Amino acid sequence: MTDKSKNINRRKFLESTAMAGIGLMSAGAALSSCNKKLGDKELGLPPILNAAPKGRPLNVGLVGVGNRGTGAAINFIGAGPDLKLVALADVFQDKIDDCKKRFAGYKRAIPEENCFVGFDAYKKLMALKEVDVVILATPCQFRPIQFEEAIRQGKHVFMEKPMAVDPVGIRSIISTARKAKALGLNVITGTQRRHQQDYIETYKQVINGAIGKPVSARAFWNQNHVWFRTRQEGWDDMTYMVRNWNSFCWMGGDFILDTHVHNIDVINWFLGKHPLSAVGYGGRARRLTGDQYDFFSIDFDYGEGIFSHSMCRQIDNCANGTGEFIMGTKGYTNCRNTIWNIDGSVKWKFEYPKDKNGIPMESVSIPAYVQEQMHLVQSIRTDHYVNTAEDTALSTLTAIMGRTAAYTGKKIMWDDIYKSGMKLGPKELKFGPIDMEFPVPVPGTPCSIS
Repeated sequence: MTDKSKNINRRKFLESTAMAGIGLMSAGAALSSCNKKLGDKELGLPPILNAAPKGRPLNVGLVGVGNRGTGAAINFIGAGPDLKLVALADVFQDKIDDCKKRFAGYKRAIPEENCFVGFDAYKKLMALKEVDVVILATPCQFRPIQFEEAIRQGKHVFMEKPMAVDPVGIRSIISTARKAKALGLNVITGTQRRHQQDYIETYKQVINGAIGKPVSARAFWNQNHVWFRTRQEGWDDMTYMVRNWNSFCWMGGDFILDTHVHNIDVINWFLGKHPLSAVGYGGRARRLTGDQYDFFSIDFDYGEGIFSHSMCRQIDNCANGTGEFIMGTKGYTNCRNTIWNIDGSVKWKFEYPKDKNGIPMESVSIPAYVQEQMHLVQSIRTDHYVNTAEDTALSTLTAIMGRTAAYTGKKIMWDDIYKSGMKLGPKELKFGPIDMEFPVPVPGTPCSIS
């Protein structure tokens, strides 16, 4: 490589790095402007559509055919005209069979020769020339390698959050996202609040100064326990862990990533930046399988005196709730649909569509799960490029920073977690025994998940 080409490559890298920060920096830039209200285009907001536009037929392949993957595929083929599910990939045959039966009920048969099983099934699906788009809905341990292969094969991508379970995976996602941009391949991620009309309209109000300068925030996702599976006769170590992925950190990242990342992402989005450090705690009180916690409480420091308290819990018979709040110098908001003045009076409220009796429905007309698929199809068919992978990767890394703070009891700095060599899971993904131990982390002691 010549010195000249080195300089060109370095310049392109620096330009792409600078551009990558625009999604998170735009809010901060907007908050500093008091002379002009910024609109959807300036803020890079997605369109709110009634349906994806007509255009060339698009075939989608589904990787990870569980409940969420099947739901995402249904959302995709229902997003507009001439959209078809043509291929399936999963590590288990019974999952493939269940998914095929479900789509047969929609009179949408999937060719047997386009159904692939095993840890390498995703590669076979992505090698199909007829597949234009892939949906990645496997446990997020697999997300980095599958995303990389999808872009290598020239596919547009929808992938569920979270992006990875560790910093090594996050850096892989960011690298692949930049390759996708260079190739013009559209990428939408499953942070659906960013496609939800009430959140979008509230965001616009906040960015244009409705609450003044943000001074503090809080985010929470507290709920009952979620699904888990006990080990069945005949299951080897890997089979059990993949089928019970929601209980093992190396597979799903713990639930601060799997669910609470939605709320964390909203705070990052509205504040226009990621936190600088995290201190927190958590523990395990009632979980029955795996090595994960069932509650977290994290204090994120965003700099300039702004802190966000972030808490999540999955324990039965407790006070539950999900949401976000941001306090500003002139008011506060729940980020979803209401802005209050400092004295508690309502300053602004999103107007929901009304039912046939004229009563507000308290929900948007088209669910965000569908809007995100409409946006992807629109982007492909109209050349309005979109790529949300890096922003979602940074929000996932925020959750990883919080998880690590709780697991270790230490203050975790953003720069350190971003550069960390932490890589979770066995060296090889194959069925059979796994020569690893999975202790529940104890703060203040050496931790294998840090």
